[in-house]
Parts: sequence; structure tokens; C-alpha cells
Amino acid sequence: MPLAVFALMVASFGIGTTEFVIMGLLPEVADDMSVSLTRAGLLISGYALGVVFGGPLFTAAATRMPRKRMLLILMVLFILGNALSAVASAYWILMAGRILAAICHGAFLGIGSVVAADMVDQDKRSRAISLVFTGLTVANVFGAPMGTWIGQAFDWRATFWAIAAIGVVSLIGLVALLPVQPNDGSVRLRDELAVFGRGQLWMALAIAGLSIGALFAAFSYVAPLMTEVAGFSPGMLTPLLMVFGVGLVTGNLLGGRYADRAQVATLLTAQALLFVVLVLFALTAQFAVAAVVLLMLLGGAGFATVPGFMTRVIDKAKGATTLAAAVASSAANAGIAVGSYLAGTTIDAGYGYTAPLVVGALMAAAAFGITFASNALDRRSSPRETGKPTSPAPLTGEAR
Repeated sequence: MPLAVFALMVASFGIGTTEFVIMGLLPEVADDMSVSLTRAGLLISGYALGVVFGGPLFTAAATRMPRKRMLLILMVLFILGNALSAVASAYWILMAGRILAAICHGAFLGIGSVVAADMVDQDKRSRAISLVFTGLTVANVFGAPMGTWIGQAFDWRATFWAIAAIGVVSLIGLVALLPVQPNDGSVRLRDELAVFGRGQLWMALAIAGLSIGALFAAFSYVAPLMTEVAGFSPGMLTPLLMVFGVGLVTGNLLGGRYADRAQVATLLTAQALLFVVLVLFALTAQFAVAAVVLLMLLGGAGFATVPGFMTRVIDKAKGATTLAAAVASSAANAGIAVGSYLAGTTIDAGYGYTAPLVVGALMAAAAFGITFASNALDRRSSPRETGKPTSPAPLTGEAR
């Protein structure tokens, strides 16, 4: 793998850390800003909305810009967003800093995936994408817990200064290592938008949202699941979350390796495994040992889908991939929001803390069904309909 891929991985580690760390710092932030814990929690929702809408809007505005320049601008926004959060004297300033950093998240992972895939041979694209997302998974295991510790031991503002420093290191690495990848001059915004006329692209985006939504429908309420149902003490949550994180990292890397060999088969296998794990978890969550094993498998199966569906989105947007890849990141975050919301409604309805696992299983089954149907369409469709070239001439990005 080119060193530039690892520079992208470091950047995604910083992005993942700034997303997840706020969850562990909400009490400190609420106390310092003199707001309720619920209002402080809106910093999570604000960030998510920044990812969903900000990323595609930035990408659309910078369609004809060389991708390296786009990534560098995004890292500058990331640094500024976290620095603004660190110096925020009022709640609205902190929210603005979070949204600014979220714009980077939404666009960087999508554009970074395209850049990583373009730097390697055809049979290594999913592995390159998995390495970019490895930074995000490692942030779950080490970045967020370390950031929480820094915030609790010193001050929550110190955490955001540390993340901004990671952004500076990432920016230097990208400047030094990332090759210039100028966008094709024929690819204009209308070309980027035209690919959204392809039904298969929308199916790929649905696969992204449902696959990750299935994972986070369960994970959003993992704390009460592991304490109230499995019987662990609250003090055990940190090591349990690290077990989950190990599953994320392992599944992501394995998903990248096998998706390069058989993209659809890997996606279907991971989605089927995710369904089985969620069903077994719902049935055996009261047993501590089973709960730990299934928690790790949940992370593994869930993130094993990521390299495959990102590569599939890029394939289905052939000819104008940049905006589609950014929208894939938004689709995944939209899936997280929907999965978490549906999981919460089942708990409010009185079905208990295992109900989110059932919600996740249903979403995984839906992802499997759409993947299967999309593959069937691939087999029946002509190259013209699947977005593949009908002649040796290069694609211009127009809808095929």
C-alpha cells in the first residue's frame, strides 16, 4: 500500500475520535457551559447533521477541484473546527465548531475512499478503502477512550486541542505523501449529479445505510444491554467497548481483503452473519460470556460490510465518483440515525433492551435482500445499464 493511504488512515483516526469522544465528555461540557445534559447531547445530533448534509454540499461545490486540494481544505476545516470547540466561550460557538468538523467528516471519508482506490491496482481497492476506515475503527478502541481520559483528567478543552494537533499531523502527512489527482476536466457537477439517475447506485446507497444502521441500532443502547440484561457492572463498560472495537477493526480489515476477491459474496456473507449474530444476541444476552463473544462478533460483522459497500458505490458511480462517495458517507450516517431512532422507539414501547437487537436484525435482513436483488440485476443487465463502458472509450460521467 502507498504511504499516502496510511496518511489518510491517520486523518480518519482524528475524524473518528472527534465524533465519538463527545459522548464521554457530555457531563463536563454541560457543567462548564451551564446547560442541561440533554442540551449538551444535541452536540452529537448537530455533528451528525453536519455529516449528512455538509459533506455532499461541500463536495458538490468543489467538484472540479483536484482531490488533493479538496482533502487539504477539509483537514484545515477539521483543525479549525476542533480549535473553535476548544476555545468556545458559549454553547453556540461549540456547536459551530462541531458542525465545522463534521463537514470534514462527511466529505473526507468519501473523497478519501476514492483517492485510496485510485492509488492501487484494481484487485486492492477494497483493502485500500478498509485501511482508510481502519483509522475510524481504531478511534473507537483507543482514540475516544483516551480523549475522554484527557478531558476528565485535565479539561474537556484539552481533548479538542489534542484532536486539533492530530489534524495538523495529518495535514502535514497529506501534503507530503498524497499525489495530485486532478479531476477529469470533463467531469462537472451535472456529470456528478447525472449518476444519481442510476437505480443501481441508489441500491448501493441503501445497502450502505441499512448495513451500518443495523449495527448501530444495536450499539446505540449497548450500555443498558450489557449492564441491565447481561449483568455487568458499569465499570466494565470501557473494556467491553474495547472488545467491540477490536471486532470493528478486525471485521473492517477482513472485509476489505475478501471484498477485493468477491465483492457481493463478501457483502452477503457479512450481512447474513450480522443477522445471525443479532438474533443470537437477542436470545442469549442474559448470559455474560455469550454477550461478550457476540458483542465482538457484532462489531466484526457490521464493519466487514464497509469496504464492500463503499467499493460498490464507487463502481456504480463509474465516471463521476466523487460526489457519490461523499453521499455514501451521508447515507451511512442517515442509517445510523434511523437505526438508533427505531431502536429507541422499541424501548419506549416497553419491549426491553434486547428489542434494538431485533431492529438491527431486520435492517440487516433488508440490506441482504437489496444486495441480493442488486446482484441479480447486475447479472441480467447489459453493460449499458450497469454503468460499465460499452466501448474502450473512457466514460464522461454521463448517465448510461
